[in-house]
Amino acid sequence: MHKKNKHTDNYNFDQLVIVYPNLQPYIFTNATNKKTIDFANPKAVKALNTALLKEHYNINYWEFPDHFLCPPIPGRVDYIHHIADLLERSKINENVIVMDIGTGANCIYPLLGTSEYGWNFIGVDSNKEALAIAQNIINQNNLQEKITLRHQNDTSHVLEGVLTKKDKVTVTMCNPPFFKNEADALAATKRKLKGLGQPTDEMVRNFAGQAHELWYKGGEKAFLHTYLYESSLKKTDSFWYTSLVSNKDNVKTINQSLKKLGATAVLTIGMNIGNKKSRIVAWTFLNKEEQQDWNNK
Repeated sequence: MHKKNKHTDNYNFDQLVIVYPNLQPYIFTNATNKKTIDFANPKAVKALNTALLKEHYNINYWEFPDHFLCPPIPGRVDYIHHIADLLERSKINENVIVMDIGTGANCIYPLLGTSEYGWNFIGVDSNKEALAIAQNIINQNNLQEKITLRHQNDTSHVLEGVLTKKDKVTVTMCNPPFFKNEADALAATKRKLKGLGQPTDEMVRNFAGQAHELWYKGGEKAFLHTYLYESSLKKTDSFWYTSLVSNKDNVKTINQSLKKLGATAVLTIGMNIGNKKSRIVAWTFLNKEEQQDWNNK
């Protein structure tokens, strides 16, 4: 994990229960005499994440229907810390505006980014119900001044219709849908449950999630290439464009496409969360003079 990640050590369940008593029923002592939860149980995972947000990020309200995606906090905040490193490398340390593509009902990246770094966020989603729930979370935590939401009307687009020249965002971030369809998503859930030693006859995703959060026609690769192309049409609307990339085989084609599209810099940043390996790809179309001008504004 990133050196600034607060979750590199074992969870302090005794403290977490104090801030969020609803976590207590899910805690048990395992064979090695350590307190833990059943990470295959979506309700237990959600309770743990709620407690972590209260204890470490001053997020006192985080409620949404169980059928929406419940993301793991350690992995999500790692992305935030790597974005901070990217901005520091680019000598950007003030007036940061982040566009979160696919912010979801949980609104997790804006919540973590405002808590850790005080950034301003524009959260984008194609699901109106998710946006309404996210707005309630924002309101309940008094973050209306820091986080605004936008509806993506056309799911065939990523940036078109939500990012304009007047926005001038510092960086975009995205956790794209991984799967091509529901069958693809269910097969991945089966593999995960098998890895956790759980029965696979009742298919329950431990992090839940709805169709628009989990799959996209053509899968991650198709989504990313739409994102790459549309970013090339908005070269000066954001300093950095970034995305998580789950499938490492997609990185090569991303680099090839960005070279053709005229990116001036492309970075791949490795992420290791437990046994899971992922990466962030970041790119910009600004030349050195434009980057300097950006910082001088």
